[in-house]
Amino acid sequence: MYAWAMPRQTYSATEAARELGISVDTLRRWDREGKIQTKRDRANRRVVPLEEIERLRGDRGAHHMSARNRLRGTVTDVRVEGLLAQVELTVTEPARVVAVVTRDAVEELGLKPGMAATAVVKSTSVMVEA
Repeated sequence: MYAWAMPRQTYSATEAARELGISVDTLRRWDREGKIQTKRDRANRRVVPLEEIERLRGDRGAHHMSARNRLRGTVTDVRVEGLLAQVELTVTEPARVVAVVTRDAVEELGLKPGMAATAVVKSTSVMVEA
């Protein structure tokens, strides 16, 4: 008989920040600005409901993308020309990732220099997730 574990319903601020690809300071700022809904545990520590993490990742009810190589970083440049856009990220390793994506993708993700994003490397394709 298999024991299926239910996903956790709340995450600590540190765990939630890691899941969202942001710093704990950014999570706290988003909480103060009302961009993320948090709760407090019995010790008055900030906890984040799973549904908030899913809402901010944009994957509520969707299957999470499976890829081994995820490079978290910061958008340093976005160039839009016609239907395509070039997105440049400085990743945590001393490297730079440049991806050519559609203009619609840049607008949908709201990509702007200085925001956190993740380059998802799979085969010969690179996808950008915010």
